[in-house]
Amino acid sequence: MIRTFLFDMGNVLAFFSHDRMCEQMGALCGRTREEIQALLIDSGKQWEFERGQLSAEEFHQWFEEATGQSVSYPDLVRAASDIFELNASIVPVLDTLKDRGHRLVLLSNTCISHFEFIWNEYEVLQRFDDFATSYKAGAIKPERPIFDLALSKIQCAPEEAFYTDDIADYVNVARGLGIQAEVFTDTPTLIQHLAARDIQV
Repeated sequence: MIRTFLFDMGNVLAFFSHDRMCEQMGALCGRTREEIQALLIDSGKQWEFERGQLSAEEFHQWFEEATGQSVSYPDLVRAASDIFELNASIVPVLDTLKDRGHRLVLLSNTCISHFEFIWNEYEVLQRFDDFATSYKAGAIKPERPIFDLALSKIQCAPEEAFYTDDIADYVNVARGLGIQAEVFTDTPTLIQHLAARDIQV
């Protein structure tokens, strides 16, 4: 019996584009998408942000220093975060699971700016009972501490939890911890994965 459902955020609850992020951030400071990608992604600075090693204010300060440009804080947050499109097809699945009394927990690599953007822009995270985010765990998937944080929030045995994520390596880590897990490709396939476990949505 599955009691708790764990969902990834990026490319499960909402689709996103790092290319769009880098292009929009570059437009603020006269840099190309490729230049911002090198500064932000290739350098690992984004992953520091997602580990919670930088606050949003510290990230803003770093960006201004790295680009040599003065950029307003709200403009930077918007450029870096307005990169998501809600996966509307998954919302009825969440609602059905909630209506049946299941617990919903987010398990996601994300920074606070992206989390808050999704929270404010879409009515999807409000459906969740708890959150295991990388910036709270101080670790990003597939590192063990973020999975330990998730296990502390499911309020059931690992085998009574189901997790879906678009990255197979993360699914495999969850399975190694005893969690039932499947790779997310699209909502109809997720519904099939649930039906195979006698959960009709």
